[in-house]
Amino acid sequence: MNEQIESRLSDSGKELAPFGKRLFAYMIDDMLISIIFVIILWTPIQNAQSVEEVAAIVNSVWLYMVMTQILYHTWFVWQYGASLGKMAMKMSIVEIETMAQPRLAIAFNRAVFRIISGMIFYLGFVWALFDPARQTWHDKTASTLVVNA
Repeated sequence: MNEQIESRLSDSGKELAPFGKRLFAYMIDDMLISIIFVIILWTPIQNAQSVEEVAAIVNSVWLYMVMTQILYHTWFVWQYGASLGKMAMKMSIVEIETMAQPRLAIAFNRAVFRIISGMIFYLGFVWALFDPARQTWHDKTASTLVVNA
């Protein structure tokens, strides 16, 4: 881990959140959004006559699902410094520079690149396993860290 990050963590008394907690928070967040879309699409999916029709229904709302994820993560990270999943797991997101909760532009950047991290075979998330600061690609682009709350 670079000295600047170590120094800022030490000065603020914060510690990096472990990968396992982050994974569980990710699952909570994705389940919440998925449940919302299952509820919205329940009737059309129930009326579908084939797997192809179900796939067509899901594909027709894919962009809305992505936009919902971006809005969800931007809003919660900007307003509370954590998504609902991270809050449940007692973690928060901080900017490296200030060790404070992210500003709107940083939260938006992180949310957009979170989608990209997942679209490329989740490599952006796996990156955190090998990064000394446990940063994913979306943490790196936004200059953020996930810390225990």
